[in-house]
Amino acid sequence: MFGKLTKVLLAAALVLALALPGVANAGPKEWPTTLKLGFIPTEGAADSAKRAQPIAKQLEKDLGVKVEVFTASDYNGIITAMANGHIDLAYYGPKSYVEASEKANADAVVMELNKDGQPGYTGLIITRKDSGITDMEKAKGKTFAFTDPNSTSGYLVPNVIFARDMKVDPEKYFKEIRFSGSHGASILAVKNGSVEVAATNNIDLDRMIEKGSASLDDFNVIKRSDLIPGAPIAVRKDLPASLKVAIAGSLLNINDDPEALQVLQNGGYRHTNDKDYDMIRYLKRLKAELAKKK
Repeated sequence: MFGKLTKVLLAAALVLALALPGVANAGPKEWPTTLKLGFIPTEGAADSAKRAQPIAKQLEKDLGVKVEVFTASDYNGIITAMANGHIDLAYYGPKSYVEASEKANADAVVMELNKDGQPGYTGLIITRKDSGITDMEKAKGKTFAFTDPNSTSGYLVPNVIFARDMKVDPEKYFKEIRFSGSHGASILAVKNGSVEVAATNNIDLDRMIEKGSASLDDFNVIKRSDLIPGAPIAVRKDLPASLKVAIAGSLLNINDDPEALQVLQNGGYRHTNDKDYDMIRYLKRLKAELAKKK
């Protein structure tokens, strides 16, 4: 543990010496003894807590602090927890991160990569394979599930598609609108027939397939979005500067652990910063502007 911690701290000291003169000597004595890690419920709280474990273990191993995992029933619960200082870092979706950067003093440090190593993912609109709903025109008048109001692929991106590309109001275009609470719930709702159309993304669909909960053959993909920036892990800005950089360095060590990546079901992480999510801010503004034109 000492070797890895030393490596992380040396990297932190170098970055801080270059970017933050005056705080480069900050070290573990200023760090909390316990870090609290939040995880948005993309698959439901229990599955999210399981997927958080490799991150918690890596941080404990590298930084020598205890890490507790915190989940919530919805995305806003994680944002609120950070805003109130109840968690120190969190796995967010791009839109929930932007909300947290505005409301909870969140600062992105690493970005999730997909299994091909790309820094992003694709929003999907899906239907059940045997439904006969093979395009967005045939989806008219059906039941539709968003994920969560703070979801990127489960709410923001499909709303932009509806308003900008299709020029429709989803409240009028579909027979009924629901919020499922998680991508896993949306995927299963379509598979089980309780919802006819749903918004999700390729990463969470792949995760459900890997778990054996669904098969690609269960669905039609009737719409794909452009590439969305990868989900970030963000820290509270008021944490010690050396700790923030050390956290980022530790998270990058996960890239060398195949077993951890298998549990996380991703391609690892890369450095990121707040500006990488300006595209999401643009989509939020665009959605608001399009809503005014209804």
